[in-house]
Amino acid sequence: MLLAVGGAAALAAWLGAPALLSRVAYFRVRQVELLGLKNLPPDGVIAALRLPLAASVFTDTRLLADRVKGLTGVADAQVVRRLPGALQVIVREVAPVALVPGPRGSLVAVDGEGRTLPFDPTRAGLDLPIAASGDAGVAALLALIQSVDPALFQTITAARVVARGDVLLESGARRVLVRRDAGPEVIRAVVTVAQDLAAKGRPYAELDARFAGQVIVRRKGGAGGAKAG
Repeated sequence: MLLAVGGAAALAAWLGAPALLSRVAYFRVRQVELLGLKNLPPDGVIAALRLPLAASVFTDTRLLADRVKGLTGVADAQVVRRLPGALQVIVREVAPVALVPGPRGSLVAVDGEGRTLPFDPTRAGLDLPIAASGDAGVAALLALIQSVDPALFQTITAARVVARGDVLLESGARRVLVRRDAGPEVIRAVVTVAQDLAAKGRPYAELDARFAGQVIVRRKGGAGGAKAG
């Protein structure tokens, strides 16, 4: 019985320790370390924490993480205590997939759903395809390519919708035509054909992967049709 009472008292003391220690100046936050930031401004992330001047490292870290998660452009966030006086904020940003025309001739970054991201292309140096518009279908296709074959994604310089809603991808002087609802197997087929042509030293201008089970190789481009958006 005495052992049980002693254990309960120790547990209560342990659970109450953060509340007690939060009042000790030694554990006040003196440093905030940001990890994972590539495109978001650090000042914006720190401001989102809304830490008071005398904040303690024993502040609810889940609450702080939720505040950071509420920022546009943040996919996930975690806040970790580093005793005695530091907080480490680990951020996973939303992956940008394209740059699209913005206000007054500027370019803005969008995610895989075509949503605008608060990333400054001029400051972050984003190397992304330029899409003619924020079309959600084009953005989703670029996000798929980015996940299936990052090397192919890096070669894409521009993307736009053509006749019948298909998507034209430009890679330097070469072009790739795909349906906007293309799946991973289509992307892999395009990569396989391109690699085979390169291995054989065969030049080409366009790969057309809009047809089931085949990739048509054209020495000259021009089958994309008129621009639709």
